[in-house]
Amino acid sequence: YRVNVGSIAMLEEDTVGLISPAYVVFKVKHKSIIPNLLLKFLKSTEGLRQIKLHAKGTVRQALRYSDLCKIEIALPSYDEQVDFYEKITNTEIEGSIFSTELIDQLDLVRQLRQAFLREAMQGKLVPQDHNDEPASELLAKIKAEKEQLIKEKKIKKQKPLPPITQEEIHFEIPENWVWCRLREVCSKIGSGSTPKGSNYSNDGIPFFRSQNVHNDGLVYDDIKFISEDVHQKMNGTTVLTNDVLLNITGGSLGRCALVPSDFEEGNVSQHVSIIRPVKLENSYLHKIILSPLIQGYIFNSTTGAGREGLPKYNLEQFVIPLPPLSEQQRIIAKLDKLMQYCDKLEQSINQSLKQAEALRQSILKKAFEGKLLKIKEKN
Repeated sequence: YRVNVGSIAMLEEDTVGLISPAYVVFKVKHKSIIPNLLLKFLKSTEGLRQIKLHAKGTVRQALRYSDLCKIEIALPSYDEQVDFYEKITNTEIEGSIFSTELIDQLDLVRQLRQAFLREAMQGKLVPQDHNDEPASELLAKIKAEKEQLIKEKKIKKQKPLPPITQEEIHFEIPENWVWCRLREVCSKIGSGSTPKGSNYSNDGIPFFRSQNVHNDGLVYDDIKFISEDVHQKMNGTTVLTNDVLLNITGGSLGRCALVPSDFEEGNVSQHVSIIRPVKLENSYLHKIILSPLIQGYIFNSTTGAGREGLPKYNLEQFVIPLPPLSEQQRIIAKLDKLMQYCDKLEQSINQSLKQAEALRQSILKKAFEGKLLKIKEKN
């Protein structure tokens, strides 16, 4: 019962032990069915379908022994089972080797993505153009824009940032680039909060939590909403078009989404930080946050025990390489093409994995073709 209905394992050793009432224990009759074959059936698509079919309850499902006995299995003779089991085992070994190779290929694609991002950050992905306005001038314009926002009382004046030390510079960058701290190029860095009493609505303003923030965009599965009144009370954490959202706590720490240009309005929880750059290509900032360097900063800057979090102060201090604006645009265009290539590779590999699993299920299905028998008749 509970969330693990259908979980099953086989004890192959002669071991004595105790179990909780959450388990049903049974043993097959001698030469009725090969135990491993029964295990494979109960883990197969058909076996799991029947487990779900016979489990009872709505809030807390349970599969009692009497329910388990209703599961039907098409069972060949024992001698045929031996032959089937040998073929299945050999096929699964070959399939496991094939699947392992495919999983290794997926890891290589992941490493390829990281390599592209690393080269982009180091100024090695696209050629430099000496006609580009130097990044130092871009940084001066950003500073002037932020000072204007302070005068207009749209943002608050902040304490000066510490100078960047030589120890914080991890690689050389092109001469028309500059190193800067993340807060220098942003008008806002800060997380949201949770409405008092989890004051959610069925519709209204989208309220993004960490499970909604993914590297490839915002996911609206399991999305919560807040009313306009609650949203106005949380106006300091309003999400705007082209903001960068970063998960700063928990198991999804480091996941980062770029808010799309057709986005209307939203808000965030305390587990998500809004990063709002000034006069930058927001896509560039999104990409470098996903790079190995910045991800390393994130995971080395958390505090707290249990559900660790990334403090705002630490996030503001991150040292990032800043290219000229025109080069940022060229980097994004190049990265988009390279990432699309990686996407196609991943899709092809995942399709092969699905086909391998479909073949395994097909073999299991053929192994159990024959007269339908109930498990209790063979156990």
